[in-house]
Amino acid sequence: MSKMVYAGLNNDKHGITMMGRVVLDGRLFGLIPETEDCEGWDLGRMQVLMDKVEREWDKYDNLPSRLPDDLRERHTQLYAQAMDAARKRGWDPELGEND
Repeated sequence: MSKMVYAGLNNDKHGITMMGRVVLDGRLFGLIPETEDCEGWDLGRMQVLMDKVEREWDKYDNLPSRLPDDLRERHTQLYAQAMDAARKRGWDPELGEND
């Protein structure tokens, strides 16, 4: 049985998924380099990153509005870039009539 791995933020055909948000937030908080998209990371390694990200968000009550100005601006920038890239790959964030 092969090990399940994350495709990576840059290859995620589903747009900004939960795993993608973990990558973006890992970048935001300096837990991973800006160039890391976690391609090929197994689920255990992703869980470790997720735990670290959750500890960081807990400091701000899990609200971007409670981030210090520099982190809030960076959050906005990271997510805008990621959504733009996902749209270029064909992601449509709008829900359809059957969603």
